[in-house]
Amino acid sequence: MQVAVLLLLVAALCSATLALDNGEMRVPPMGWLAWERFRCDLDCEHDPKNCISENLFIDMADRLAEDGWRELGYVYVNIDDCWSSMKRDEKGRLQADPKRFPRGIKELARYMHARGLKLGLYGDMGTHTCGGYPGTTLDNIDLDAQTFADWEVDMFKFDGCYSNATEQEQGYPLMSKALNATGRPIGYSCSWPAYQGGLPPKVNYTELGQICNLWRNYGDIQDSWDSVLNIINWFFENQDVLAPAAGPGKWNDPDMLIVGDFGLSVDQSRAQMALWAIMAAPLFMSNDLRTISSGARTILQNKMAIIINQDPMGVQGRRLVKEKIGIDVFWRPLSKNASALVFFSRRTDMPYRYQTSLSKLNYTAGSYEIYDVFTGKSMTLKDSAPFVVSVNPTGVVMWHVSAPAKWNPRHFYKGGRRQGPAFDGGEENAVPPVFL
Repeated sequence: MQVAVLLLLVAALCSATLALDNGEMRVPPMGWLAWERFRCDLDCEHDPKNCISENLFIDMADRLAEDGWRELGYVYVNIDDCWSSMKRDEKGRLQADPKRFPRGIKELARYMHARGLKLGLYGDMGTHTCGGYPGTTLDNIDLDAQTFADWEVDMFKFDGCYSNATEQEQGYPLMSKALNATGRPIGYSCSWPAYQGGLPPKVNYTELGQICNLWRNYGDIQDSWDSVLNIINWFFENQDVLAPAAGPGKWNDPDMLIVGDFGLSVDQSRAQMALWAIMAAPLFMSNDLRTISSGARTILQNKMAIIINQDPMGVQGRRLVKEKIGIDVFWRPLSKNASALVFFSRRTDMPYRYQTSLSKLNYTAGSYEIYDVFTGKSMTLKDSAPFVVSVNPTGVVMWHVSAPAKWNPRHFYKGGRRQGPAFDGGEENAVPPVFL
């Protein structure tokens, strides 16, 4: 049992050797994506500020560059479906809609690059995109990959509408090879597992990590807490399969951040940000950066949450505890012998005072420096000292925990009720119990 788990951890921690060999996305990519907030709004005559056009993406690029997002890592501006003309050009190439993107995708990419940003583009492994625009069939993969490279695109998302399992099995690997063959570094996002149920045996995550930089595992997120919660439930109920698949250059993608839209409360927004950070998930906002509230901006620009998400070790976090009272505890190991904890309330009644200790969460003897991610408060906590965290309904308390000693992977066991960190040694400082 211990040998098998140790091998699992070695595979997770050394995942760089198995990842797609394009040098891209060694940490989870961050940026902005149009789909959830703006969908396929084509009415540029009556809704010019919100329709899918070059103006929308220029607006968002300006906000990323001027409002402090770029410096935090939000550098991708990603176009989703409905950008193209309904027909390919006379040479068989995809082309942007001439009315909504009159200067073309290449000029838009250069606009991004001039501002220290990157451009992402959408396509589909099938006869049509999900919105009914021209797709990329097997015979067009090389042509389309070269077109994207000629346009100086930095990331490509490959959806799977209007294709079958056999075509996907051929097409997703072929597109990976074709993108690499262009000589331009292009991050590659695959929707393949989402179309195959997200789990083995239909999904081979070892193979996927050699083909794609990130992949959608599950259904599309919607602007509601129910949707976010469904995604959280699925990912952590299947963590034994999903967590080992992730690592530098290859990431599970639970879909966009909807913080700043209409469906989440402040506490729910913090919960999504915290759990996406624990999952080492790509952080692609889908909101309107021109009108985003200061509260949503504060959550999305939280430096410590981003540091946790971007940790270079790239180990996806896990749920340690799921209490019948409606409290879950999540944990992620970080570089420099640190870790992150999230206390999450599924309750809908009132703040719940949850009592535990670091030793109960499988931390070994020692004193730990605790930083509360959303309040900014710091404290020192001894492993054996009981503490209470007050967690708001559908909310979180998130901690960065600085460890005094080396992480011991032997204690990261699989299959038990608790799957947590352990540290070798550490000073036995006389620190009184601290209650929160």
